[in-house]
Amino acid sequence: MARLQLTFACGGYDRVRALMDGRVAVEGVDLQVFPLEPEECFARAFRSQDFDITELSGSSHLLTTARGDAHYVGIPAFVSRVFRHSAFYIRTDRGIGGPEDLRGRTIGLPEYQMTACLWARGILSDTYGVPAEAVHWRNGGQEQPGRTERTAITLPARIDLQPIPAGKTLSGMLESGELDALVTARAPSCFVRGAPHVGRLFPDFRAAEEAWFRRTGMFPIMHLIGIRRSLVERHPWLAASVMKAFEQSRAIALHELSQVGTLFTALPWLADDLARAQAVMGPDYWRYGVGPNRPELAAMVRWAREQGLIDHDMPVEAMFAAATLDPARI
Repeated sequence: MARLQLTFACGGYDRVRALMDGRVAVEGVDLQVFPLEPEECFARAFRSQDFDITELSGSSHLLTTARGDAHYVGIPAFVSRVFRHSAFYIRTDRGIGGPEDLRGRTIGLPEYQMTACLWARGILSDTYGVPAEAVHWRNGGQEQPGRTERTAITLPARIDLQPIPAGKTLSGMLESGELDALVTARAPSCFVRGAPHVGRLFPDFRAAEEAWFRRTGMFPIMHLIGIRRSLVERHPWLAASVMKAFEQSRAIALHELSQVGTLFTALPWLADDLARAQAVMGPDYWRYGVGPNRPELAAMVRWAREQGLIDHDMPVEAMFAAATLDPARI
């Protein structure tokens, strides 16, 4: 059987590096690798389906699956996971002393559907009693004007979402005081520059995130891997082979993190930081697979409905290739 010639786009994370540089191969496949920023992966995947295998936004894949127009089938290799208490930036001159004070405020976000914002709104709702409909949301480009939702969304009337004015940016509007707060995966330039009256909602965000993990047991899933649906339909073996390769690549990255004689990562106290993470989260903290991540996936589906992104519940398994739901065991 001839090997498949497929394209693969993803961020250059340590857990996929062995797959990108050829130390790990996908059985039966030759990959042409495109190391791209995730925003470019998502735009090209959801608008023009440029790649055969690609990193996907978790929330965008969820909502396209729920709508029945997903061009990709997911595999539960969660290549990006990030706690999101660190994603809240506020005006410090607005009397915002805690998350509860965001009720009734005007909050910017790059895209309403983006996974970081799905989790941030879920944290606000579940932990602090501020549901999505209690906030005035404004979407647009964080540093450059003109950003729009990567795939169309239709929200119920109870959700107030409006685009920011043409020519403006979220960072600029937070700095000028036109926004009370901003939720974003990347630190806004006004915060990085130390603009007056701009700060974090959670100054000690790591402590807040560790406490939240101890309470919920959830490590937020951001991105997963998708395979072009038509390929999975033509080659039923492909999804399991891709999943196996991602698991092997992750194992190499985690092994390298544990090597302290020489550091594979340019962090002087990496060993201490790894020990702290494992003390809080356990040794298997970066889990792949549907079963071990069911609480996170179920929360995402529930929040997507509560926040108006989808209009019906669905099983988490619907997002993933059937061949990846029950991994082979020896």
